[in-house]
Amino acid sequence: MKRILILFFLCITSFVFSQTKKINYEAEIQEANEEKYPGATILIGNVKMTHDGIILTSQQALFYKEKNFFKAIGKVFIKQGDTITQKSDYTDYDANSKQALSWGNVVLKDPTMTLTTDTLHFDRLNQKLYYTSYATIKDQTNTLKSKNGNFYLENKKFTATTRVTVVNPEHHLESNHLDYYTNSGLTYLYGPSTITNTENENRIYCERGFYNTKTDVSHFVKNAKLYLKERTVVGDSLYYDKKKGFASATNNIKVIDTVQNFITKGNYAEIFELKDSLFIVKRAVAISIVDKDSMFIHGDTILITGKPKKRIIRTFHNVKIFKSDLQGKCDSIHTNQETGLTKMFKNPVIWSDQNQITGDTIHLLSNVETEKLDSLKVLNNSFIITKDTVSKKDFNQIKGRNMFGKFEDNKLRLLLVKGNAESVYFNRNEETQVLETITKEISSNIEFTLDKGEIETIKYLKKSDGNTYPPSQLPDDVRELKGFIWREDEQPKKMEDIFIKDNKKDIPTKKGEKANKPAVIIDQKKKVKTKGDRKLPKKDISFKNQ
Repeated sequence: MKRILILFFLCITSFVFSQTKKINYEAEIQEANEEKYPGATILIGNVKMTHDGIILTSQQALFYKEKNFFKAIGKVFIKQGDTITQKSDYTDYDANSKQALSWGNVVLKDPTMTLTTDTLHFDRLNQKLYYTSYATIKDQTNTLKSKNGNFYLENKKFTATTRVTVVNPEHHLESNHLDYYTNSGLTYLYGPSTITNTENENRIYCERGFYNTKTDVSHFVKNAKLYLKERTVVGDSLYYDKKKGFASATNNIKVIDTVQNFITKGNYAEIFELKDSLFIVKRAVAISIVDKDSMFIHGDTILITGKPKKRIIRTFHNVKIFKSDLQGKCDSIHTNQETGLTKMFKNPVIWSDQNQITGDTIHLLSNVETEKLDSLKVLNNSFIITKDTVSKKDFNQIKGRNMFGKFEDNKLRLLLVKGNAESVYFNRNEETQVLETITKEISSNIEFTLDKGEIETIKYLKKSDGNTYPPSQLPDDVRELKGFIWREDEQPKKMEDIFIKDNKKDIPTKKGEKANKPAVIIDQKKKVKTKGDRKLPKKDISFKNQ
């Protein structure tokens, strides 16, 4: 068995050596100097060497026949086939391994690129070039530089590592590891990489991705960030077409409006840069800073259009709002950042200071300079409800055609009810909190001032009519005004609640009037029939939940 293995090895060795082609050479002068160059043939003048498809010329050379090794000196020129040429000052060529090492002003060209470096290795067996001391590669589109790199001649692929740059008139790319194809301009990025647009300073950062340097289309799949002039886009995956001004992002998206200090999040987004528009879906939420507090608005779809400071934000379907001191819900919202006006449509409701405010449409106006809430409009079927401080079944209520409010320090301070104004409030003893009476007032217009949700004063701007009842004689139709709906179970109590979907069957419907009971009037003197202010005891009428 041992003899068989030895024989097999000898056969393989004999086959390999038989496949190794010998170097052919010629020169004007051929001589030997065993003392100075033992084992070498010295070639001088118009040296030419050929070996297995390459032609090498130089001014001088040393040829080591036993090693099948050729050392070219001075104005070295190598040509492989009809496509690859190389110039250098020196080249060492091992014909057995088909490895060439060139140094000194190396310039290599093929139909797709030109490579310049100080030292270049040429692996002819694998048709691979590699360098470790910086090189510059130029093609029709780009200039690539790196400290280390491999170039695969068959598929025109550069693998460049350490201090890599790819530059063209429009972009500057920096990375520590990339693959670049000179025939197509395709670039594959590995590790932290940045692409900067030299025209407008837009930047892209990623840690893994693809970039077509000829079409300006890119796709990034790890820690992708797109820095536009007025927005920053972050996502797990990011697609960007620079020429079309279009970007799309997927999963864990954050779009930061760097001008308005406004953030949009979601799991899928599309940005149309040339049209200044953005839409975002899948757990979409818009976040803005209001008086140093974050306001979160969630909907199925968020659409943002317009220039900075004039943006229009539309939020569609299943909208919920959360802020530490203000929550809301509706079907859709329209916000104009230039005017500070926010409109809530279709069954809107707001909770502020434990007050529930509803109507057909609700408008919130913010001061665009201070970013604080300024005023409130509730149009048609306006209604404000607050649970009684003691009883869970009793509610203080105000309703009318329209309602107008003013905020101070983001707290509802003044409320004007215009048209068919009605109110019901439960009067408790200031000390014992025992329910003493229930008062219902009717007037065309009523003005309320509030402090921390509690009514301080009531002003009847036109003739009013009112009745006061003992608790035992309260008619059912007085306890709850027509249209009363208590919607506390819909209120987002924390930010995460804005993503909870409500069942359609839970959408509130207005109650009809209940059967009337004979009114029992205990004190006709308490009826208010003239204009004027009434100062109420602080604990007498409460709009603050316990």
